[in-house]
Amino acid sequence: MNFKAIFASEGLVGDVLGGLSSMLVALPAAIAFGLVIYAPLGADYTSFGALAGILGTIALGLVTPMIGGTAGLITAPCAPAAAVLAAFVANLVKTAGVAPEMISVYLAVVILFAGLLQTLFSVLGGGKFIKFIPYSVVTGYLSGVGVLIFLGQLPKLLGVPKDKIISAIENPSILNFPGLTVGATTMLTMFLAPRFVKKVPGAILALIIGMMTYGILAIWLPSLRTLDSNSLVVGSIQIGESVSIFTLALHSFSKFPLMDLNHLPILASTALTLAVLLSIDTLKTCVVLDVLTRSRHNSNRELFGQGMGNLMASILFGMPGAGTSGATLVNINSGGKAPRAGFFVGIFALMSFYVFLSYIAWVPVAALAGILIVIAFRMVDFKSLHLATQRSTIFDFCVILAVVITALVTNLITASGVGVGLSILLFVRDQIHGTIIRRKSLGNTMFSKKQRSSDEFKLLHEKGESTAIFELQGSLFFGTTDQFYTEMRPIISKAKYVILDFDRVRSVDYTACNILKQIATQIEESGGVCILSSIPGEKPGRQNVQRYFNEVGTFVAIKKKLEFATLDEALESVEDAILKEVGLSVEEKVLDLTEVKIFKSADRDIVDELKKAMRETNYKNGDKIFCSGDHSDEIYFIRHGNVRIQLLLPDGGLHSLSTFKKGDFFGDMSFLDHAVRSANAVASGDVSLYVLSRAEFDKCVARRKDIAAVLFEGLSKAISHRLRQSNIELRSLRL
Repeated sequence: MNFKAIFASEGLVGDVLGGLSSMLVALPAAIAFGLVIYAPLGADYTSFGALAGILGTIALGLVTPMIGGTAGLITAPCAPAAAVLAAFVANLVKTAGVAPEMISVYLAVVILFAGLLQTLFSVLGGGKFIKFIPYSVVTGYLSGVGVLIFLGQLPKLLGVPKDKIISAIENPSILNFPGLTVGATTMLTMFLAPRFVKKVPGAILALIIGMMTYGILAIWLPSLRTLDSNSLVVGSIQIGESVSIFTLALHSFSKFPLMDLNHLPILASTALTLAVLLSIDTLKTCVVLDVLTRSRHNSNRELFGQGMGNLMASILFGMPGAGTSGATLVNINSGGKAPRAGFFVGIFALMSFYVFLSYIAWVPVAALAGILIVIAFRMVDFKSLHLATQRSTIFDFCVILAVVITALVTNLITASGVGVGLSILLFVRDQIHGTIIRRKSLGNTMFSKKQRSSDEFKLLHEKGESTAIFELQGSLFFGTTDQFYTEMRPIISKAKYVILDFDRVRSVDYTACNILKQIATQIEESGGVCILSSIPGEKPGRQNVQRYFNEVGTFVAIKKKLEFATLDEALESVEDAILKEVGLSVEEKVLDLTEVKIFKSADRDIVDELKKAMRETNYKNGDKIFCSGDHSDEIYFIRHGNVRIQLLLPDGGLHSLSTFKKGDFFGDMSFLDHAVRSANAVASGDVSLYVLSRAEFDKCVARRKDIAAVLFEGLSKAISHRLRQSNIELRSLRL
C-alpha cells in the first residue's frame, strides 16, 4: 500500500468510520492489556502499562496494514500477548531478580525477537503451516490465557491484594466497594449492551458507563476526586517535558547496555512462544475475514506485515499485537473494507495520545478489569466440555485440559511446549488408528486389466492364492510399521508372489525402510518374489519415495525383486508367469483373422468376406493408435502384441482401463455408437492389427446380411465375458 492509495476517494468515508470505531474498541482494551503486563511490578507502574498499550496500538495501526494488505483486518494489542508477557515479567522479577525499571527494555527485546521471527516465518512460507496446529491445542492455550487473565484481574475488580482473595470472599467487609461497583457495572453493561445497542461497540459503552459510575460515586466520596494515592484509577502518565513518542523511545534505549545477557534463553523462548501465538491469532482472524468479505488473504504477506508492525511496537516500547477478531468485526460492520481502515486506527490512536492523554489518568482500573474479565470469559471455550462426554473425543478434551492446567500451574511458555508435544501425539495417534494397508487381496480376487480367455481366467482363479497384493496408503513411519509388519507376516510366508503397491503412500521414514527390507528378505528366504509397484517419484505435496529408497538402500540386497510403474503391470507380469509355469505361454506367431477369438466358430467364407474389407497395420511400442476425443468409428482386431487402453484424468494423468492381447479386439464402443473416442489406445510392444471401419462393414452387410449376425454375436459374447471379469474385480474392491 502507498499513501496515494490510503487517501483515494473510493470507499474513504467507510474506511475512516471503520477505523474510528475500531480504535474506540482497540484502544481501551490495549490500555487494559498493558496494565496486565505491568501488574507484577505493582501499582507504581500502572501508567507504564497504559502507555505501552497506547503506543502499541499506534505502531501496529500505522505499519501493519501498509504491508500486510489484508482487507478489513485490524491489528491491535491482544489478550494472548498480554498473558504471555505478564508471565514473562513475573518470572523476570521473582526468579531472575531484574530491576523493575529495566522491565520495559527486556519487553522491547522480546517483542523485537518475536517480530523478527514472524518475518522469518513469512519468508520461509510458514503461513500455510502455522494454520494447521491442532485446534484442541489452540483452544486449550487460549482457554488457559482466559483463565489467567481472569485470575489476574479478579483482585483489581475486588480491590484487594492477590493473597486476600479468599479472605475477601469470607469477609466481604474488606472489599473495596467503590471499585467493585464500577467493575460490576462495567461487566453488566458489556454483557447486555450488544442486545440493545447495535451501533456502539460494547467495550466502549461499558467503559463510558464505568467512568460515569465512578463519577457518580465521587460525588459522595471525596477521595475519588484526586489522582494522588488513588489506586482506583490509572493515574498520571509521566512522560517528562516532551510528549514526543520518539523522545520516550530514545530515553528507554539508553538502558539497553544494562541488560544481563544471561537472560537470553528465557528471552528467546518467550519470543518464540509470542511469535507463534500471535501468528495463529492473526491467521485465524484472517480465515474468518475471508468468509465475511468473500476474499482470500495472503498468509505469508500478512505475517510479514505483522512482524514489521511488532518490530515498530518494540522500537516505541509499546505492546505487540495480532489481527483481532473483535475490532475487525466492528470495522467491517462500520463500513471499513480496505487495508487502510487499519491505518486510520493508528492515526486516531495517535491523535488520542496527544489530545486525551491527560484524561486517561482518570480511567478506573476496575472498569478496565471488568472489560478484561468479560474478554477472558469469552476466550474460554466452554463448548469443548462436551468432548469429555464422548469416548471418541475424550483424548482431545484431555489435550485441552492439559494445556490449561500447565498454563495455570507453571506458565504459558511451558504450556506452549506441552501444546507442541501434544500436537505430535495427536498426529501419531491419528496415524496409528488409521490403517496403512488400504486393501489386501489374493490373486483369485484381483486380476490385471489384460483380457484373458475363459481357460486362462479359470486357471488364474485356481492358482490365485499364491499371489498376495498389499495396497499401501498414507505415511509409513515408526508409529505404523509394527501394524504393517503384523498384518503382513502370516501371509508372506505362504505366498509365492507378494506385490507391494505404493501408489497412495505419501511418505516413508528410516524405520519403515528397515521393516520393508525385513519383509522383502523374508519373502526371498521363503522362495517367493517381492514385487514393487507405483513407487512415488517427484510429485507435488509428496515425498520422493523412489529416491529415498535408493539413498537408504532399502532393496539393494534383495535379488528376487521386480519393480513396475503401476499395479496393473505388476499383476499382468505375475499372471503371465503363472500361465507360463503351466505351459500356457503365448506363442509369438502373427494370427490370421480366422484365429481371432470371436471368429473361430464362424464360417470361413464369412470371415474371408470381412477380411477383404479390413486393412492391416503395424505399430511400434508406445505408439498411439487413437486418442481420447478422436472422431473414428473403426474396430481393431489384434494379430500380435498387446494394446493398453488408458483413460485421461482431469489432472492430466492417465488411468489404465484394460490391456488387450493377441486375438482380442478393441475400439468397439465408437464402432457401435459412432461417438468420439473416450480413451487412448497405446501399443505395448510391437503390435499388428486388422482394422475395420464402420463404413466398410456396412458395405459388407449390404452384400451379405449374415455377416452382421456373426460379428455382433461375437462382440456380445466377448463383452459379456469382460463384464463378468469386471464384476469380480468390483466385488473385491468392496471387501
